[in-house]
Amino acid sequence: MTVLIAGGGIAGLTLALSLHQIGVACRVFESTPTIQPLGVGINTLPHAVRELTELGLQDRLAATGIPTAELAYYTRRGQRIWTEPRGRAAGYDWPQFSIHRGALQTILLEAVRARLGSDSVATGHHLVGWDETATGIRAHFTDGRGGDRIGSGDGSLLIAADGIHSAARARLYPDEGPPIWNGAILWRGVTRASPFLTGRTMIMAGHEFQKFVAYPISSDAEQRGESVVNWIAERKFPTDRVWRREDWNRTGGLDDFLPQFADWRFDWLDVPATIAAAEQCYEYPMVDRDPVARWTFGRVTLLGDAAHAMYPIGSNGASQGILDARVLTREILARGETEQALQAYEAERRPATAKIVLANRANGPEQVMQRVEQRAPGGFDRIEDVLTPAELENTAASYKRLAGFDVDALNARPSIVGMQPARGR
Repeated sequence: MTVLIAGGGIAGLTLALSLHQIGVACRVFESTPTIQPLGVGINTLPHAVRELTELGLQDRLAATGIPTAELAYYTRRGQRIWTEPRGRAAGYDWPQFSIHRGALQTILLEAVRARLGSDSVATGHHLVGWDETATGIRAHFTDGRGGDRIGSGDGSLLIAADGIHSAARARLYPDEGPPIWNGAILWRGVTRASPFLTGRTMIMAGHEFQKFVAYPISSDAEQRGESVVNWIAERKFPTDRVWRREDWNRTGGLDDFLPQFADWRFDWLDVPATIAAAEQCYEYPMVDRDPVARWTFGRVTLLGDAAHAMYPIGSNGASQGILDARVLTREILARGETEQALQAYEAERRPATAKIVLANRANGPEQVMQRVEQRAPGGFDRIEDVLTPAELENTAASYKRLAGFDVDALNARPSIVGMQPARGR
């Protein structure tokens, strides 16, 4: 039989490659007519890069992304709060990559088509329902545009990796409603600029109610002595403000946020100039969903954002979807294409991701910036007078443990999928 995967995003494509690695047939059904390299930057943490490496993709990631070497927190005045090494510089056996989201999805998509066949991804197929059969499951699809029924697919299991607006989750939880907005709006863009700090630094500046994040994402630009900088400008508003459906591709207006960053000119980065130089910016309300008590219903389960949509704090959204795919693959390898495999996957991943969703609502490791703003709103002479070194280190270390990328634990644990690494292609 064939495992049916609804959703051709990062999590769904990683699952397809993983199932192929263990010899299980699968097919991906994607709602959009064409999978395009959309979005802006994304971070893949070492625990996720480990999984992509075991799928034979690290060289492809390195050819386009930046191996992040440092994470640094700053105040809105550009005063340094905390700096820590990342990736191999921190002692991990795998790098951390900052990469364009569209480039990562393209790498996965090309690998799926090369390894599984050109017909392994069916675009323009929007999941609308399913029925269990005597031998498995039958999924039903519309064309994703006008809603015309275009057919069904039979398989052993249905894995819903169809994102924060998951049709499968909406059917399983019809009273859930839209995603939950916390009042924050993100404006995101990409700017060609001069390198800042180490040239491989990810920075976060500001506090809970106004923040700026920036990091380089292009190895090609780095080789030319330049930098392609992914940036995120964030402001928090009252939650009764009207907001629109989140969409990575909705154009934002500079007048809505640039004036509030006008004086964020640091010795090492001119924030307003970086924003103004972007070819385009996108607006995105920061939303998530409440953890649910169950992902698996018979031969159907949720995966990635469909299962645990979370705030983009701590660089964990896509990385957790990749881990989902690998754990599910391990359970299918051990238990076959069965309901028991889905239940074992959920038993491990649902509690783990629920903790991250809730931690991110509390601002995750970025809470150190808010503490500094509260304790020293006018700035400081020594950060040690505001936050103790132990307070800083414990905040960073506890989040790494929670999210599964504590360096010693990650380096020591066995592979999730106990197979020979796939060959790159």
